[in-house]
Amino acid sequence: MNMLLPLLGLLGFLNAFIAIPNLPPLVNPTRALGQYQWLPGGKYDAQQSLSVRFPAPAGYQRVTVASGSFGQWLRNLPLLPVGTPVRLHNGQLKSRQDVHAAVVNIDTGSRDLQQCADAVIRLRAEYLFSLNPDQVHFHLTSGHDIRFQDWYQGRSFRVVGEDVLPATKPVEAPTHLVFRHYLDQIFTYAGTLSLSRELTAVPLDQVQPGDVLIRGGSPGHAVLVLDVATQPGTGRRVALLAQSYMPAQQLHVLKAGPRPDSGAWFVLDANQEHVFTPEWTFANDELKRFE
Repeated sequence: MNMLLPLLGLLGFLNAFIAIPNLPPLVNPTRALGQYQWLPGGKYDAQQSLSVRFPAPAGYQRVTVASGSFGQWLRNLPLLPVGTPVRLHNGQLKSRQDVHAAVVNIDTGSRDLQQCADAVIRLRAEYLFSLNPDQVHFHLTSGHDIRFQDWYQGRSFRVVGEDVLPATKPVEAPTHLVFRHYLDQIFTYAGTLSLSRELTAVPLDQVQPGDVLIRGGSPGHAVLVLDVATQPGTGRRVALLAQSYMPAQQLHVLKAGPRPDSGAWFVLDANQEHVFTPEWTFANDELKRFE
């Protein structure tokens, strides 16, 4: 006991000079790599983030988003360098290179899966995964709710004709690689119709980061609202929008007009009947929100 006293005193002395953070337990064992866990080695360049590359237009201010929210997470998405072209899942160039203002730094996968609604699901799922993998779940077009927790614990599904049946698979740790395998299955059997059913309609003049312009069906399309800015005094709102398309391609920030200097901020006017994007036109009542 007497020998412990000097040791305890030494530890107290060291603690006075060494800041030992009171770290909470990691809910996600891979969270130490950062919020954007698909990045190779967890390397994140803040200078290539959405908020740095696309400042609010003159006379506008970005809307306030809660700390740790989906909106804040989207606002800091990593982008690829200026001038990066959009490529398809097979590495070929997209035929239209005139519709994007930037390319999001996220993998597409080698299969023709991560299309429009799938890209929205991907970002929402990545955000939830960064908080707690057990929060991740999405519905198939059939209506079945498929939870990632069930998936990695060995409870899967198989599709036989129009039936979705229970299936078993090996139990795995909830790593990001396993999570990507889960998402590929979701992408295969989900789409704009199933995603639209998971969302709640909101008025266009209340648009917030994380909302989705979506038309469910076949054909259908989905565009994600990455960020929003307002004009003080008028309340006018502009937004940064992102999409994937068909075939599966890199997620990209859309250009707001056809000219090279058009910029990326779209005016969202609830008094107009439509929201025009480069490859799809939405009705002004097709804005929805994750609950």
